[in-house]
Amino acid sequence: MQNWTRTILLGVTMIAILTLPCTLLGQTQPAWAGTWKLNVAKSKYTPGPGPKSQTTKVEPWENGLMVTTDTVTAQGESRHVEVKGKFNAVDNPVTGNPNVDTQAFRRAGGRSYTIVSKKGGKVTTTTRVSISEDGKTRTSQVSGKNAQGQTVDETIVHDRQ
Repeated sequence: MQNWTRTILLGVTMIAILTLPCTLLGQTQPAWAGTWKLNVAKSKYTPGPGPKSQTTKVEPWENGLMVTTDTVTAQGESRHVEVKGKFNAVDNPVTGNPNVDTQAFRRAGGRSYTIVSKKGGKVTTTTRVSISEDGKTRTSQVSGKNAQGQTVDETIVHDRQ
């Protein structure tokens, strides 16, 4: 009976040791990481109209982030946009967005970061992305000029999935 008890104790200890790193990794994900779905009702687009739907996946990547966005525009066009970059304010190429060539990322705190978007080497918009305290809402405040030269003032709200 004593050997059986040791075997069980050893097994439980091994399971605890092997699962601890996974548990700690799960707790160290940045607040902005995750899959986010556009909340059309809470979002405001100037100029409008805004997209019909949008899902954004944000993942940690080499001291920065990788962002993949799937959008259905107001006109019903599907777009798949990808960008990845470090939080170092260096321009990173954007694929899939006809209005943006590059984006640069900079941390603005534990729950927020900024994005500077450019078209043809010229700054078009600046976005401040913030995550709510409860981690359930991602709000992007976008300002500047779009590729057509129109003033942009947007509040884009996403809900964590």
